Amino acid sequence: MAEIPDHLLKRAQAAREKAEAQQQAEPEDSASPEKNDEAEATEEEIVVTDEHAEAALTVLERELDGKLLNSHIAPMRGLWIRVAIEDWRFAAKVAKEDLDCKFFDWLSAIDWMPSPYGREHETEQDKLNEEPEDNDQKEMEWGYTGGETRFQLICRVYSISRKIGVMIKADLPDNDPRALSLIPIYPGANWHEREAREMFGLTFDEHPDLRNIYLPGDFEGHPLRKDYPLLSRRMKPWPGIVDMELLPGDDQ
Repeated sequence: MAEIPDHLLKRAQAAREKAEAQQQAEPEDSASPEKNDEAEATEEEIVVTDEHAEAALTVLERELDGKLLNSHIAPMRGLWIRVAIEDWRFAAKVAKEDLDCKFFDWLSAIDWMPSPYGREHETEQDKLNEEPEDNDQKEMEWGYTGGETRFQLICRVYSISRKIGVMIKADLPDNDPRALSLIPIYPGANWHEREAREMFGLTFDEHPDLRNIYLPGDFEGHPLRKDYPLLSRRMKPWPGIVDMELLPGDDQ
């Protein structure tokens, strides 16, 4: 048998030494996943806090004096509070005067009722004659801070000095959805309230001019209510559908 060259013997010896070194290191490496799991578990236990939101909530709890029904802090995204509709304007006043929330962002309403029409037609593949989905059995689900009625009024104000945004929510009575206008506190709420009245059918007491913004004065109904039928989606393709044109030769 021919002798094995020295350079091959050296390479084989180096491979054996490397394999032995790896085997010796395996016990140490086997413990590392456990350490990693412990580190991950520690990271999961870390609770993200928002000092600005917590400080703002402390002020609101003190100044609202029991009128705060519920609250929620979304770290780095702001603070949500819910008050009774009777305290709607007062909560906005507290936010402006005690939290320095001088910037009025927006105001709108939410209709939490599941749509009785189910999923509206969005593409030309939908069957226009399909029976509406039965959503009568679905219950209302509310977002942050919960709720008790179908409609909620919501606004967002912001404090530049405290670096915190506050979302104020209030449940509206189902039989008579109305609230005091925020114009005496935030004049910028004017057209927001007009839009909410026009789209949701709400009433804002002490508002100086609740005229329509978008719709004709004799328009019937409120398009953003869940029970308002969007007939145009059922009578013709929705305008958002992209018209696909055939390429030359595809018509064959």
